[in-house]
Amino acid sequence: MESYSTIIVAFLTGVLGPILVILVKNKIASNKPVPDMLSDSLRIGELVTNKIDHIKEDFKADRVWITQFHNGGHFYPTGKSIAKFSVIYETVSTNTNSIQNNFQNIPINLFTKSMNRLLDKDVIEIPDYGDETVATYGLKYIAEDTNCKSGYLFAIKTLDDKFIGILGLDYTKKKVKLTQEQITELSIDASVLGGSLISTY
Repeated sequence: MESYSTIIVAFLTGVLGPILVILVKNKIASNKPVPDMLSDSLRIGELVTNKIDHIKEDFKADRVWITQFHNGGHFYPTGKSIAKFSVIYETVSTNTNSIQNNFQNIPINLFTKSMNRLLDKDVIEIPDYGDETVATYGLKYIAEDTNCKSGYLFAIKTLDDKFIGILGLDYTKKKVKLTQEQITELSIDASVLGGSLISTY
């Protein structure tokens, strides 16, 4: 008789006990609110769009855009991810062409000079794409295609310094030289945007 009670106790503690623990954990987990990813993405998208609209107005830019880096597939045969970028956000002034559709799933290795510059220095300032003495970091032919006379690019990084995207300002109607104070202000704006964008990852 003792052996039966020992078997029953062993069964209850060894089998039913863990099953009950799992059931209780699942019940507790099911009562937690499920994050609404669509709602969060829309809310963050609106914040970012409003921010770049303000930047366009405050700095009298013709086009303001944000690219984000993403995985664009895998290399054969290594299976390593292909790093790409896409223009995710854009706002343009009247009579200025959009570039968003032209810059989707672009391999970052096509822009190694400009990407490395932003990675190291955080800012690229090109007040005049026609000035041969100004470094354009391989962006001059893009400027010609997009009618850009002056351009400013700012690295968007996370708090732990991960490079996640670029804030760009384009001037298509006239050449514009931003002041150092404006560059600093835009660098701060890029940091703020980094905080918003990281919450979508």
